[in-house]
Amino acid sequence: MEEHTGKKNYEVDWNEYLPGVAIDCVIFGYHEKVLKTLILEYKETDFFALPGGFVLKDENLDEAASRVLFERTRLQEISLNQFYTFGSLSRFNPEPMRIVMQKNGLEPTKSHFLLQRFMSTGYYALVDFKEAEPIADFLSDSCQWYDIHDLPSLLWDHEQIIQKALESLRENIDHRAVGLNLLDDEFTMRELRNLYETILGKELNRSGFHRKMVNSGRLNRIGKKNTGKAHRSPYLYRFNT
Repeated sequence: MEEHTGKKNYEVDWNEYLPGVAIDCVIFGYHEKVLKTLILEYKETDFFALPGGFVLKDENLDEAASRVLFERTRLQEISLNQFYTFGSLSRFNPEPMRIVMQKNGLEPTKSHFLLQRFMSTGYYALVDFKEAEPIADFLSDSCQWYDIHDLPSLLWDHEQIIQKALESLRENIDHRAVGLNLLDDEFTMRELRNLYETILGKELNRSGFHRKMVNSGRLNRIGKKNTGKAHRSPYLYRFNT
């Protein structure tokens, strides 16, 4: 759902989308040892939710997820990881969306596309704060970064979706170059360890972490960082992916 700022009563042609199929994106961003995620705030409601969207009838599921990510951040060619499908009957509650639509000047019928039950596939992405441009959709006032430890109360099962995404990220942290979109192209081992500790929520043994990462084969050492103190300058690394 692309944004349409200032267009009260704006509607899209919902016949272009697959009924009952949704996507929820957990977009993680990292900055100064803080892990955050993007959250939408719906207009005039104090309702908060994950950025999401729907699948066009002529679109692959992964393509739809990439489109949703682009619409909310203006970022392209970002790795998206599908981690779970949420289909519990208990997640179906059309009333919040009915209120959101009414606050936006819309009077939906009971059978409106947005008020139906949806199965939602969850994707998570790791992005660079400095590169992302948070953009709200046409039903929302804002799209902002929130600390994952200080989230507002979210609609439906979106808190569960975030926790599931975080679990998946932690489980796969050694199988993906998780710093590829979160660190500068060249980084120190300490900067990489800070990222791992923030994601895992615990301190890591410095020498053990260094040894594991060097032996992983995922890093190239490219020289020392210029600090003006050669004997204390740390080595710089780059992902070899």
